Amino acid sequence: MTATKQNRLVWLLMCVVALALNTPSVYAQNETAKSKSADPNAAVDDALGSEVNNAASNPGNSGQPKISEIDAIFDEITQLSKDKRQKLRIIALAPHIVESLFEVGAGQQVIATTAHADYPEAAKNILQIGNYARLQIEKIVQLQPDVVIAWKTGNPGDDLARLKQYKIKVIYSNPTTLSQVGDELLMLGQLTGREDVAEPAASQYREQLDMLKARYAKKAPMRTFYELWSRPLRTVANNAWPQQQLALCGAKNPFANASDDYPSVGLEQVLVTLPQVIIQPTQHASDTPDALNWAQWQHIPAAKNGFIFHPNADKVHRMTSRMLDEVALMCEQIDKARQFYQTDTPLPH
Repeated sequence: MTATKQNRLVWLLMCVVALALNTPSVYAQNETAKSKSADPNAAVDDALGSEVNNAASNPGNSGQPKISEIDAIFDEITQLSKDKRQKLRIIALAPHIVESLFEVGAGQQVIATTAHADYPEAAKNILQIGNYARLQIEKIVQLQPDVVIAWKTGNPGDDLARLKQYKIKVIYSNPTTLSQVGDELLMLGQLTGREDVAEPAASQYREQLDMLKARYAKKAPMRTFYELWSRPLRTVANNAWPQQQLALCGAKNPFANASDDYPSVGLEQVLVTLPQVIIQPTQHASDTPDALNWAQWQHIPAAKNGFIFHPNADKVHRMTSRMLDEVALMCEQIDKARQFYQTDTPLPH
């Protein structure tokens, strides 16, 4: 091979490498896949993980549209005929939004979503255009959705601001309390012209929630530690979604009044509280090698007596009606521990 041909070959290879390194979509996808596979907390990334991470990195999500703008868009859409609303092309930017859209009968209207949207089974066939950390804005624009339903505390604010620049209509899903899941179903039903399905679904959810409240309202509190993440060890507090579930079950969280909704805690801080119950949500309700092995600390009552429970993280961490079925099971497990301790020697407070 001549020197000239060799130089041309080297130049060509350099161009190919430069092009590969500067292709955002491929590079970003590869890096995202690597971080996901290496992240022991990936089980909650699609739900509370996105809220925790975005709360830390984007306080206030200042790039999001104003509430008045969102209301105006919602009003504009709901003025359309039912037939037109039932044909809206929707991009849903969180798994819980997809799940609720399917529940009200609008699943076939979803043209794209984000990573981990896997329920019901049909949701796995929907195109994915991002995750909690980053959205593929160009792809969203190319799809030309009639409306994007974003998660107020779970999507990157700067990405949502870019959608606004492209004149994409964005409204928010923002259930922050257990009771607001019913409101969410009604909102989605109205948006998609499927009120006849959404209204009974919302009523059924509220009835189940009221039954759980009545059943456990006067139960003796159980000292309960909720392991949200293991590395670093993180729990829940204040208005955090799982904290509301604990309160519903009559569980007493030693860290309930922490300064952060999702505080990091030290192992010793947990051990000295002598939890009677430990809640350790895991993906698909199975043990994972990354979860802490609490059985090694037999001096704490939860470990000594075997009251370490593993609810399905996919269910309890998503703001949907399906969540309540799993919470009901968690309440029953806590109640079994309660009955045990009430017949055993009382623990010091």
